Amino acid sequence: MSFWLPLVLSLPAPNCTGMLGAHCDRCGEGPGMDFRVLGTLEIWTEQGRLMLPGARHQRVLAALLLAPNSVVPLSKLIEATWDDEPPATATKQVQNCVSTLRERLGDPDQRLIVTDGPGYRITVGEDQLDVLRFTHRIADARRFAAEGALREGVREIRSALELWRGPALDGLGTAVLAGRAARLDEQRLNALELCLDWQLALGEYREVVDELAEVVSEHPLRERPHTQLMLALDRGGRQADALNVFHRLRVRLAEELGVDPGADVRQLHERILRGEPHSDGAVPSTPELAAERAPDELDRAAKELAAAIARQWTAEAEMRSLNRPEPVPLTWSSTTKQVAAVASAVLGERPGDGSDRLVLSGDLADVVAKFRQVPTRQLVVLGEPGAGKTVLAILLTLGLLADAPPGEPVPVLLPLASWNPRQEHLHGWLARKLVEEYPGLANTAAYGKDAALRLVLEGRIIPVLDGLDETPPGFHAAAIDALDQAVAGGRPLVLTCRSAEYELAVNQAGSFLARAAVVEIEPVELEDAIDFLTGRQRVGDNRWQPVVQRLRQEPDGVLAQALRTPLMVDLARTAYAHPATSPGELCDTTRFPDSVVIEGHLLDAYLPAVYLRRPAPPARLDRPARARDYDAEQAERWLSFLARQLERGSTRDLAWWQLDRAVPRIVIGLYLSLPSAVLYALTGWLAAGPAIGAIYGMSFAVAGCVTHSVGHRPGPLRVEARFRRTAGRFGRRFAAGVVIGVCLGLGWSLSAGVIGLLAVVFGLAIGVHVWLDTPLDANRVSSPATVLSNDRAATLSFTLSFMVSLGLFYGMALALTPEAAAAEVFDGRFDLELGLAGGLASALLGRYLVRNPGSVAYGLAGAVIGGLILPPAASPALAVVAGVGFGLAVGLTVCLARAWGAFAITRLWLASRGRIPLEFMGFLDDAHRRGVLRQVGAVYQFRHARLQERLAVRGNIDPQA
Repeated sequence: MSFWLPLVLSLPAPNCTGMLGAHCDRCGEGPGMDFRVLGTLEIWTEQGRLMLPGARHQRVLAALLLAPNSVVPLSKLIEATWDDEPPATATKQVQNCVSTLRERLGDPDQRLIVTDGPGYRITVGEDQLDVLRFTHRIADARRFAAEGALREGVREIRSALELWRGPALDGLGTAVLAGRAARLDEQRLNALELCLDWQLALGEYREVVDELAEVVSEHPLRERPHTQLMLALDRGGRQADALNVFHRLRVRLAEELGVDPGADVRQLHERILRGEPHSDGAVPSTPELAAERAPDELDRAAKELAAAIARQWTAEAEMRSLNRPEPVPLTWSSTTKQVAAVASAVLGERPGDGSDRLVLSGDLADVVAKFRQVPTRQLVVLGEPGAGKTVLAILLTLGLLADAPPGEPVPVLLPLASWNPRQEHLHGWLARKLVEEYPGLANTAAYGKDAALRLVLEGRIIPVLDGLDETPPGFHAAAIDALDQAVAGGRPLVLTCRSAEYELAVNQAGSFLARAAVVEIEPVELEDAIDFLTGRQRVGDNRWQPVVQRLRQEPDGVLAQALRTPLMVDLARTAYAHPATSPGELCDTTRFPDSVVIEGHLLDAYLPAVYLRRPAPPARLDRPARARDYDAEQAERWLSFLARQLERGSTRDLAWWQLDRAVPRIVIGLYLSLPSAVLYALTGWLAAGPAIGAIYGMSFAVAGCVTHSVGHRPGPLRVEARFRRTAGRFGRRFAAGVVIGVCLGLGWSLSAGVIGLLAVVFGLAIGVHVWLDTPLDANRVSSPATVLSNDRAATLSFTLSFMVSLGLFYGMALALTPEAAAAEVFDGRFDLELGLAGGLASALLGRYLVRNPGSVAYGLAGAVIGGLILPPAASPALAVVAGVGFGLAVGLTVCLARAWGAFAITRLWLASRGRIPLEFMGFLDDAHRRGVLRQVGAVYQFRHARLQERLAVRGNIDPQA
């Protein structure tokens, strides 16, 4: 069997960490593994070609590659594997296929094909899959055309088309994959037609005739390439041939479909008959007209943002097992609390018409339809803790995206906890959060300037704001008033909040959303709770029977009261999922006298249940596995520590770059400043003896300790390597680096040749930073792992550039600076001019690191060591060693001042004290997969505030926590 799929997956060599394109940019070698689905599926490694056993494995792999980095449920893999009725053992066969694929691909750690919730996910980078490269290159081509650069657009779109080497998915044969193949082929044909449009606009008529004739032959009923071929022939002086193309098209359409050609083709035919000299048809004649045809920047931003949000929250819904098989049944209705506007205001009617109270009710299945029925599209969702407000917000967001009518704004689900309504307008906060969560929106070349802010101000998004109650209590009333002002013009809004907090804020300040429908989630129905608890019960398993009997006998009893929220019902099923547990113990009124005790017990039993040790499956026993298996008590201790820190900070966001808030400020200052201070001291010792070394070390130890204890370092950078269209900015930054190098060289009286070398080195060191730019498009969603990876790359880049430039400068200054000084003081031991130059250079470095405290503290330290008059180096070797030492010290200073560097040291510090595991990010990712944490953009949160609060209390009680 042979088939072709436009997907090429390239993995780096085993001992390499970098990969760009076909060859590694770090080791210079080709791909360590290359998936080629060109004809017969081929997998190449450095040792040669690997073979797959059969078509079933090819189909499973193809289905995974068609949804890169997304979970493909087992049901979808089964559909892609069997065209007719799947066998009874289909699930087991797909699992065996995945196991075989992992074995053939050398993936024992399951990092390539990951078991993820209800299915599997294949992890690939943006540059590892050519269907993604195809999409990105088409987007780049459109941007070139929008700027009037049609030739660059043609070049880019041709490079995208070169990735295609045949019909998509040729020979696989299943209906599911055939449908995907048709969509991919349509994308290719659309891209080709767009490219030919641009070539015609550039006057390349004769160059495209043969290609257009081939396209017309392959697609005899497709009108657009016929129009293009007619125009090319007409402009090439072949009017008769152009008229024949129209005649053949008209005959085919009439014979096969019984229709006439469309208006564009007919109009072009008439122009050719009349002999009009400038008959463009539907094709732009100038780059300016082509730019007008390019998609609107903001439309494209909204479209790609919608795709990213759908992918993000679909994955999160699967991670939370909301469809396993379905969430706890949830109903809602208009609130009876005095917190809502009258019905006439919500419905846009005259005051006094109809009832004062709005009547609205529904469940999860119809929440989208009911929301769209509200004229203002403004909805407030209230509920008790654990009532399911966030679940409703997620499903509402996904539902709105699933069948969005043309022109409907994009729903954006954001936690509200970080908004301070007294310091930041809602629109400004929304724009900032959009850029943080979807950093591609900051790409001005793709979407124009301030795309996120324009999306907000032009009403192109529906803010779905989750958790007003998670903002500080003093902000609740101000937030409600600010929200009402922001949406007063009829903008859509969804807001969730705990009922008591919302009612208190409205009653205290009198502010409320004047045109919003306010609904409240109702307690879980008794039978719905029973159905959910017993929904995954095996034949003969009667463990839940005592609970069922108690609930039906005492519908108002303490057990029924405890299980009135989806959170507690879900916790109960999770806590007693193992066959060895006995849910009947919940009926013991002596042990559980009231609902509060039952709820506490279920919260406490949750972690032991989800961290229950399970043996590895047999298929993996023959080879080493790296599956994380944490002890429940140990995991609870670590999570309690984190929960306690979040409670102290009054936040729900568990951000890796804020981990140092769990450490006293003075301790942070010490462990972030002392490592580099030791290197400075060793450098000074090498350069001029122990006394100078002590001055070096103490100066930078004090500067670093003050800076990191008092200042606040910048957050992580969301960047990626980009080189296209950076020449202008690189030139400007290179010039700034040249100026710095020249000033330092003149300050230390170096020769002209050395100053020139320093100028080039500093120019390069500062200029290369422009290659770290915002991501290419809004399709990318921030995650803790991606933000960590991006900031690590930026940190290492900054570290290397400062290390090389300042290390080279120090070594040269030590070897080549004349002994004569211009402004000696302290018996010739200190030069004021050198001290001023060193202070200014260090102040600039400190300002780059930690702004104001850094500029002052490091400026003083630089002045102290810069003004010291040192004897010339005894030998070139000593100057080189001292330069290397100084460069390492500066590099370490820069590294530890960035988010990733500080996190790396903080992680080691807390792990050494048993507060967190050494593999901290891996632990958090594992907790997310187990359902303990939820992922909201670049941060994690506990799955529910009540779990965080409970763990924080237990952590305060536990003496080891």
